[in-house]
Amino acid sequence: MSDVGAARDAVLARLAGRKPTIAIVLGSGLGGLTDLIGDPLRIPYSDIPGFHAPKVEGHKGELVIGTLADKTVLAQSGRFHMYEGYSAAENVLPVRVFGSLGIETLIVTNAAGGVRRSYTAGTLMLISDHLNLSGMNPLVGPHRPGDERFPDMTDAYDPTYREVARAQALKLGIRLEEGVYASLLGPSYETPSEVRMLERLGADAVGMSTAVEVIAARAQGIRCLGFSLVTNPGAGISHVPLAHKDVMETAARAGKDLARLIEGIVSVLRETPGVRGSAGVGFLNS
Repeated sequence: MSDVGAARDAVLARLAGRKPTIAIVLGSGLGGLTDLIGDPLRIPYSDIPGFHAPKVEGHKGELVIGTLADKTVLAQSGRFHMYEGYSAAENVLPVRVFGSLGIETLIVTNAAGGVRRSYTAGTLMLISDHLNLSGMNPLVGPHRPGDERFPDMTDAYDPTYREVARAQALKLGIRLEEGVYASLLGPSYETPSEVRMLERLGADAVGMSTAVEVIAARAQGIRCLGFSLVTNPGAGISHVPLAHKDVMETAARAGKDLARLIEGIVSVLRETPGVRGSAGVGFLNS
């Protein structure tokens, strides 16, 4: 708890009265969305106790607070991952800090491999549910005050938010698939046999993040929306060798549509600061 408090205080000291209610976590190569944020305040992770500098290409390592579609948002540009040696609790420290700052809506994004065979590089997938196969859970250990001890994950990815995401994608002419995201620990890519296993388990895309963040957010009553940008077919589906540089190149190219979609979704959010849960952030007529 002290880590959360110290990190929250460090961020609060820099906010100068700004009160974001929407947080956006940007996955590998997706940091370009911060270019759309107006009047940005940038806080390097090195200035926040407990935040670790990402060591993976495509993860910048800063919080960006500013205006997106006339709303005050907080963007986490870069994750630190469990495969870097961090515990699940360390991995979700940013999400816990967001909750302590009054964030009501969390939009998570990631770069992922395609498991569904119709997914090609550049496919944008709305996450309907996840499989947490990382073997890690951020709620393990002493119960944290303010957390739901046994959070209901039936609608981990908010159905109303997903409906609005589909409507905005249609309005903007952006192709949007929908499916289940499988979260593995990594950092090795999956074998062809593991991809076939994931396919049989009902996964449509696979990556190395997101699920534990959403678990921590739901324990705090934060509503969640998630997107995977499929950067490559999974091993065995394509015979092209997998490489992180290809992930980065595809994310940089196709991430522009994801940024436009998130901006469109944020534009119809109706902020009601101080209220969290199903009655919290609603939508304007659009």
